[in-house]
Amino acid sequence: MTEVVKNVEAAVKAAAARAAVTDIFFVACGGSNALLMSGHYAVEREAGKIASFSYSSAEFLARAPKRLGKGSIVILCSHSGNTPETVAAAKYAREAGALTISFTNVENSPLDQASEAAILYQYNPLAVSEDHAAPMLMRLVFGILAAREGNGKLAKVEKALAGMAKTIEGVIAHHKPSIAAWAESYKREPVIYTMGSGANWGSAYSFAICILQEMQWVHSAAINAGEYFHGPFEVTDFDVPFIILKGLGNARKMDERALAFAEKYSKRLLVLDAAEFGLEAQAGDAAEYLTPMLFTALLRAYAVALADSRGHPLTVRRYMWRMEY
Repeated sequence: MTEVVKNVEAAVKAAAARAAVTDIFFVACGGSNALLMSGHYAVEREAGKIASFSYSSAEFLARAPKRLGKGSIVILCSHSGNTPETVAAAKYAREAGALTISFTNVENSPLDQASEAAILYQYNPLAVSEDHAAPMLMRLVFGILAAREGNGKLAKVEKALAGMAKTIEGVIAHHKPSIAAWAESYKREPVIYTMGSGANWGSAYSFAICILQEMQWVHSAAINAGEYFHGPFEVTDFDVPFIILKGLGNARKMDERALAFAEKYSKRLLVLDAAEFGLEAQAGDAAEYLTPMLFTALLRAYAVALADSRGHPLTVRRYMWRMEY
């Protein structure tokens, strides 16, 4: 058992020891916020008594939820561990009596020190191992649900996670020809929209704001497939590019409906389908909760190729980390 897994188990025990758990708040910024959205989705889908909420850190502090208190668990994430808003959110939640559990890549960082429990994950954007944040988040969420409500999906999740590294390697290898062709075809696009829903909303959101906007300076917006027909579909045209994520579970119907319309009017579509990943054979009815980590790794492979074709490395920033803001 790795140290990261031990950290998750300790966090689950801390959650199990609480007198009551009435709600879970998922709080972070940017890509970390997007990561936690999959945990929020899982709790909303699976919990019978525990309410779930998802906030950007600054929004969490500004809203100051009245129900935050001793019955709350606040799960936070900051890769560097020093995101000011997230550190402040951890301190605020702890002062309110909530159990604070944080994900970070840096030991003894301000977030690590501000939280009662810290999960110090490893990081590789093109792969997933059991020590990475996304699988540890699923272990944590389903561990808490098992401890507090007797949810039985943890074993299915763990079984699928055991083979996740190999699954992702296979998915990326399968897409290799498409990745190269897409990058060359899209390298001069000024706007690229990303669309998803359900468990995969965070993956679509992260690709739009963290990859295209932040790392490539390409105009983008994340569009929820359920909201596509309530405004965004008006921008659809033959030369407007979309990336569409087709998930699993109930939300797949929304993705399919949006795709069916987009296919009629746009010739610039990249469609990534979770049904091709083979997760249902590994995780059964828990598969939909694991699709975000595959989509995120696969999209990162597309992003690396796009950055190379554009001559704009993913590490280049105009403002971030370069000045006060």
